[in-house]
Amino acid sequence: MGDGDEKTAEPEQDARAGRILHELVSHLRDERTALREEWARRITDARLLSVMTPGEIFSEVTAAYDNYVSALETGSVETLQTYARDLSERIIPRGVDTDEVLGIVLLLRDVLARSLFVRYQEDRELLDQVLDAYEPAANRIAVTVGVSFVEERERVIREQQAAIQELSTPVLQVRERLLILPIIGVLDSARARQLTEQLLGAIQSHRARVVVIDITGVATIDVTVANHLVQTVEASRLMGASAIITGLSSRIAQTLVDLGVDLSMMRTVGDLQGGLEEAERLLARRPAEPAEDPVPAAGG
Repeated sequence: MGDGDEKTAEPEQDARAGRILHELVSHLRDERTALREEWARRITDARLLSVMTPGEIFSEVTAAYDNYVSALETGSVETLQTYARDLSERIIPRGVDTDEVLGIVLLLRDVLARSLFVRYQEDRELLDQVLDAYEPAANRIAVTVGVSFVEERERVIREQQAAIQELSTPVLQVRERLLILPIIGVLDSARARQLTEQLLGAIQSHRARVVVIDITGVATIDVTVANHLVQTVEASRLMGASAIITGLSSRIAQTLVDLGVDLSMMRTVGDLQGGLEEAERLLARRPAEPAEDPVPAAGG
């Protein structure tokens, strides 16, 4: 076959593939009601989306089916991606996991494939052509939905982690110019950095002069975190606030000594109450800053 014949064959193949795809989409739209119901039944039988009511499942099945068929027809997955993200926002807070979503998509692919086998069972050659057109598109759709769900889930997890970190390291204003930072739980390098950022921001916004950092609820720290704590104290001092460490356990104290951490810049007090009393004494010794620059007397 010459080059001219090959060039002629390519448009013919594309046209045939387009006709097959059109016939495939028409079949799926004609059988929409039956296939939706079959898909919803399979989802329920597989105990997927158990957190949703049958009515909610059928509503989502309807929307997902129409988006799925549209993606098959156009070859574009943008609309399906948008729908998948919207669906993820609705169902992730209700505890739906990634494996459930992938299971649902694969169930639809199976339901549609079985329908195609029934529809074209009398013409094996045409069935092969239909499946050749369907399977790559169906696989691409499955990947698109799965990736969209995973991305949305990761976004939700990041937001939850940020919220948990913020809640677990709240900077509280005890009174004017006095802040307290109670730390509870595991103190790793990432959280220590986040802690420092929060504290320095609070020192600036509240114009604090003394901060009490209570680590009673911290079981252990390593050398990196210990040095970061020292740096936090120093950074607070550079911003004009004295830092007091309270709740230093004997285990952590021994760890700091063994690690050779520079403790010369750290003011420590045994417990939180003692730390607050020391903070009050520091505030009493430091003169109050003027609220604003004095206005010169008239004629001065």
